[in-house]
Amino acid sequence: MGPDVTFILAAISAFIAVAGAGFALTAGGPSKRQAKRISRAAGGEAVKASKRKGGQDQTAARRRQIQDSIKELEERQKRERKKTLTLRARIEQAGLDWKPIHFWMLSGGAGLVAGLLTFLTGQHPLIAIAFTATAAFGLPRWILGFMRSSRQKKFSASFADALDIIVRGVKSGLPLNECLKIIANEAPEPVKSEFATLVEGIGMGVETTEGMRRLKERMPLPEVNFFAIVLVIQSKSGGNLAEALQNLSTVLRARKMMREKIGALSSEAKASALIIGALPPGVLGIVSVMSPDYMSLMFTHPLGQMMLMGGAIWMGFGILMMRGMINFKH
Repeated sequence: MGPDVTFILAAISAFIAVAGAGFALTAGGPSKRQAKRISRAAGGEAVKASKRKGGQDQTAARRRQIQDSIKELEERQKRERKKTLTLRARIEQAGLDWKPIHFWMLSGGAGLVAGLLTFLTGQHPLIAIAFTATAAFGLPRWILGFMRSSRQKKFSASFADALDIIVRGVKSGLPLNECLKIIANEAPEPVKSEFATLVEGIGMGVETTEGMRRLKERMPLPEVNFFAIVLVIQSKSGGNLAEALQNLSTVLRARKMMREKIGALSSEAKASALIIGALPPGVLGIVSVMSPDYMSLMFTHPLGQMMLMGGAIWMGFGILMMRGMINFKH
């Protein structure tokens, strides 16, 4: 073999050795720059994964907190429903600055007047007792219940406007307490007085949740209950208060429209019940005026008096039944 061939083989062998060494060095692992890129990418993915996990944990914790708040409110409402409404609470809900002794004095006075009237007119003892008991125990409670119901209706009619004031105030940057003060100064009664009591309590150090609980006791309405739930959840877990109250205001206005629609649809039934209930007393009064001698026995004879009392009792049952049939709960 000549020297040229030997030189060529040596050159080829050297080239193969250098190429093999380079391939071994490059195939053994990535370069430093590639390693940095890989570690940086792996670290970024780990950070993103940890952020996602942290966000999920925060959302789950907030959801659990809201659920606990709602459960606590439901348990408190169940305990409050079991409580018997006292006379003092009824007087406060009617908006009267009375004590229970004043109510009992008024009831006693009404019973005394009724007893004197029946005694002076010479009525049967049973009729006198029934009339006196009704005037002493039934009439004052009915008047108190009517005042309480009327005040709650006025509050419900103006409550959505009060929520709109809070929504606009919160959106403009005012704190919640300032919005409540605006309602206490500008809203119509009875919203004005109730929120004034709420603001006064908060100013004296009462927590907002406790103040809302007292407001709900003075005004036991579903609207106030919804408002209390929104404020309690927002105070414990945060969130967009303006948006939540805006949604609540929309729901309350929809409830009001539905209530008015039901009232319009049931107006015919209410008119029929009123006519049917007023017909017997009206006929009795007309006959008594046109033919006094014909009806005098019903008022003077004991049997006629018993018949009148029995008819009045049955008429009362009938009126209560018709009232229950046309009184829609909504």
